[in-house]
Amino acid sequence: MLDSTAIVSVREQIARQLRADIINGVLTEKTKLKEQELAARFNVSRGPVRDVLLQLTKEGLLISKNNCGVIVNSAPKAELQPLMVNLRVKIESHAIKMTINELTEEDFSQLDKILATMIKAFEEENYSLVTETDMAFHRYIVHKAGGDDLVNLWQPVIYRMRMNYKRISTPKECFEEHNQLLTYLKNKELKLALASLKDNVK
Repeated sequence: MLDSTAIVSVREQIARQLRADIINGVLTEKTKLKEQELAARFNVSRGPVRDVLLQLTKEGLLISKNNCGVIVNSAPKAELQPLMVNLRVKIESHAIKMTINELTEEDFSQLDKILATMIKAFEEENYSLVTETDMAFHRYIVHKAGGDDLVNLWQPVIYRMRMNYKRISTPKECFEEHNQLLTYLKNKELKLALASLKDNVK
């Protein structure tokens, strides 16, 4: 049962769970999602579920077809993956260039907290949360650079890339990659930050 103290938080809880199910392959491509069944699963009315399905459709994880309803989108074809990596690197490189001299101690504190949550998630073997914190780290920088407009360009790319994500990384490697990037940002080392980003985004 979800915490119903606030409608917004309920929607976000549903969205996070469905994203995780799709990204981790629990909900496979072409699976049909029905409002009534999801409402029963999350013990909510159909309104929040409808909003979440619309949101995830905009993010590219779901597709809506006439006479078919809402279904899980397919993972990108292999030949599209290099293009999506390139698009993501371009957006995040732009974000780093825009923010490297603007990030404050409060920003660094928030990014450190995200990485601390990532480590805890690894320790608890909560890989859905690992994925969420990984994306939250990058989203923070993108949002700092261009607000919702830039995030809305970036988000569908990263979510589609993450569908059935096959890259293998140990907890130590994953943390160290992000921590190294954060260190370069703290030290305002632009070239090294951009190189670190390219190493991280694969």
